[in-house]
Amino acid sequence: MVEAPARLSSTEMSRTLVTDLYELNMAASYLRRGMTARATFSLFVRNLPKGWGFLVACGLERCLEFLEELRFEDEDLEYLGRELGFPDEDLEAFSRFRFTGRVRAIPEGRIFFAEEPILEVAAPLPEAQLVETYLLNQVTYQTAVASKAARCRLAAPEASLVDFSLRRVHGSEAGLGVARATAMVGFTGTSNVEAARLLGLRATGTMAHSYVEAFPSEIEAFRAFARDFRDRVVLLVDTYDTEGGVRNAISVARAEGEHRVVAIRLDSGDLAVLATKARAMLDEAGLTDVQIFASGGLDEHALAALTAGGAPIDAYGVGTKVGVAADSPALDSVYKLVEYDGRAVSKLSTAKVTLPGPKQVWRRAGMAGDVIGLASEDGPGDAEPLLVEVLRGGRRNMADGLSEARLRFDAELAVLPGDLRSLAPEPHVVERTPALEQLAAEVSEEIRRRELG
Repeated sequence: MVEAPARLSSTEMSRTLVTDLYELNMAASYLRRGMTARATFSLFVRNLPKGWGFLVACGLERCLEFLEELRFEDEDLEYLGRELGFPDEDLEAFSRFRFTGRVRAIPEGRIFFAEEPILEVAAPLPEAQLVETYLLNQVTYQTAVASKAARCRLAAPEASLVDFSLRRVHGSEAGLGVARATAMVGFTGTSNVEAARLLGLRATGTMAHSYVEAFPSEIEAFRAFARDFRDRVVLLVDTYDTEGGVRNAISVARAEGEHRVVAIRLDSGDLAVLATKARAMLDEAGLTDVQIFASGGLDEHALAALTAGGAPIDAYGVGTKVGVAADSPALDSVYKLVEYDGRAVSKLSTAKVTLPGPKQVWRRAGMAGDVIGLASEDGPGDAEPLLVEVLRGGRRNMADGLSEARLRFDAELAVLPGDLRSLAPEPHVVERTPALEQLAAEVSEEIRRRELG
């Protein structure tokens, strides 16, 4: 057993070794036997989380970056030989390892459903196998977060939503992923300053209760904050008594000076009741332009209830429950071999049967229904293919970014059918083409003959 280093920085990590050991075992075994014919793997979600009507594709950008840069560094090889016992022939093969394959994927921001491939990797078998863990890691988490955030947007369509998740997500890298995923589906800012810097987002934030507690009185804290941050004065009013806090905020807002109180923030209690009282007090004071910002353990169901009740809240800070996709922190995602060396393959395990062959997903106009079929088929005449080539020969050929993904999501959301906009939709069934059904039956029968006699 190797003693772990006392300190571990993310900059010291090898992304190539961010994988399960069995991926390395399989890749090495394939390479030893010359099993390098072309293989196709399909990444998809078996079943949607309970109560979810759709998913939003996210995480592809980081996957493509990983595939382009994939290589074993000298220190990776030294560790694999010294600690894991890989022989020199494996290490030599790994030293030359690059991803040379092709990827077709549903572009980020598009909506998709269970069993539809999010991406398909076609490459020499060792290459396609080795990348499984990283692709699942990135796509699964970011898709779950983007989908949860999209449900929040449906729940509060007129309000501004801000990512407040950093302090509760599982690591700083996850925090960056959440900020990007939420921005993709329409959140207007993030509390994560580094994410704002890297992604060109709006950094937003107010103050903590500790700031108010540190001053002799609440109003002195408010006055100090207004003096120090004249162009972004948002006052947290519920440290002691919310109505008293609103009165103090009104006093500061009315005071002469160059500052302008932009909003007050509610972070506890019955937000609907408190927001209604606060709005009346602000309006009576002539501060109709001061907004109400609310936070505190919110998710799509809480937002839907506040929206339905007519709570006069202009913006929400949404954190923990979106950042960890609280009701479904792990999607039922898988990465399965569907073809090797021209031979369609399938898994027949109970409740885990997979569909053979490279596939395509076609979407009828107006999101009138999706069809899964074989990639070699033409598909319905009134439908568009969702899987597009994003990487060939190990290099991406789709120059795309966050703004394009945001536009795609906006377009998808605009035509999302009413039954799928519900936070408790009926199960959505995706059609299969006769050719796909026939191939699945043929492959299943051939496997049963061969393996079960």
